[in-house]
Amino acid sequence: MMQQIFVSSVQKELQAERYAIRDFVHGDELLRQFFRVFLFEDLPPADRRPDDVYLEEVAKSEIYVGVFGREYGREGEEGKSPTEREFAEATRLGIRRLILAKGYDDEGRHPKMTALLKRAGAEVLRRRFETLEELRGLLYGSLVQVLREQGSIQQQDFDAAPCVNSTLQDISEQAVRWFVDEARVERQFALEADTAVEDVLTHLDLMRENRPTHGAVLLFGKMPQRHIRSSDLTCLHFHGTEVVKPIPSQQVYRGTLFETVDKAVDFVMARLSRSVVPGKASPRSSVSYEIPFEAVREAIVNAVAHRDYASRSGVQVSVFADRIEVWNPGGLIEGLTTDQLRVPHASIRRNQLLCDPLYLAHYIERAGTGTLDMIRLCREAGLPEPEFHSDGQRFVTILWRQWLTDGVMDEMGLTGRQRECVRLVMTQGRIDNAQFRQHFGVSRRTAGRELADLVDRNILERVGTRGRGVFYRLRKGAGK
Repeated sequence: MMQQIFVSSVQKELQAERYAIRDFVHGDELLRQFFRVFLFEDLPPADRRPDDVYLEEVAKSEIYVGVFGREYGREGEEGKSPTEREFAEATRLGIRRLILAKGYDDEGRHPKMTALLKRAGAEVLRRRFETLEELRGLLYGSLVQVLREQGSIQQQDFDAAPCVNSTLQDISEQAVRWFVDEARVERQFALEADTAVEDVLTHLDLMRENRPTHGAVLLFGKMPQRHIRSSDLTCLHFHGTEVVKPIPSQQVYRGTLFETVDKAVDFVMARLSRSVVPGKASPRSSVSYEIPFEAVREAIVNAVAHRDYASRSGVQVSVFADRIEVWNPGGLIEGLTTDQLRVPHASIRRNQLLCDPLYLAHYIERAGTGTLDMIRLCREAGLPEPEFHSDGQRFVTILWRQWLTDGVMDEMGLTGRQRECVRLVMTQGRIDNAQFRQHFGVSRRTAGRELADLVDRNILERVGTRGRGVFYRLRKGAGK
């Protein structure tokens, strides 16, 4: 049955939050199957008192979401705002109430709103947020809890649930043997190399009701995508800095999680610049990539380990001329924010039974250090720190290939033409005066002046001395 969510707040102050709740719930593949959001703004004009409409819609709703901000709102009967009247009506009718308070303190909050917030907090659990990302994360966690309590979705985690129609015949003995060998070397895994497949799965808590769990199939299945269709991984390569069709290169990788991670990492690394330095103490040469290998693998492993496998979407890795983007369905789980990922934080996992084998094979660490490792590795390589974004429906990690991010170009005050010139050089590797003139339709003098300015700013370097042999390319470490 579709359940109505009534969003109660001061409309003008919290319009962005109201729209964010509606768009998030209606856009999420799971939530939109069970919930619809009522916003007064979506109603057609009618010759009726707004207060009457509000209270009638509260009565039609199964869930009341109160978003309380600084303002109290227009006071009507008995000196009460619509928000307070709606909360009181939801309380009277016994409707489930979720209270989300904007701001981590009450400084500057209207006294009547402070009183309402305290009264609501004494009756129901309230949570505080500051950003839209935090609002979506809190709402998602609360609504999923509602569905679990109602029995609409399984209480059991996805990776721990038995995989319907699967048997031990669907598990690859070769994949299990490989894992045991890796785990013994990397983490001193306790089981012997010839341990029976069923015993290995049982030891890893990947058997339920005499069947392999979803986690077992994802990690060791012969054909995981036959059972879990969205578990493949898509890699895309774009020559420029934006998504442009037709896509120059696209690969969809299938197999176990270990296999798809390895294939995706190889896809990315093959498209990054690298330098080979002859070894001094040994005949082996060392290879250095523009983005450290460990940072790339960490981003991809995090995506497959912490994604929401209930979603029909898959993990996507995109290689652009200036960055790598790794997307996975499902935002950060409740209790984490993107700011916390940049400092030491607890390890909170969506798929614990997937993470344990990935740890044992040394694909991830236990202590929640993955994002910190990526930050450190990129810093040591002279690159900007990675960016982390979560909108509740997906989580995105961005690894920059060089220092000229959009933010840096903003700070440097580059003109639109200079920014486009930089992107052209990122895409094609170089530019000369004639190419600049042809692309932008400017004179030789203007082209020379703007290219010289980019050289003076240590963004481009000039190669050649005179004539047609002169061209410009990105200076190594540009933007530092």
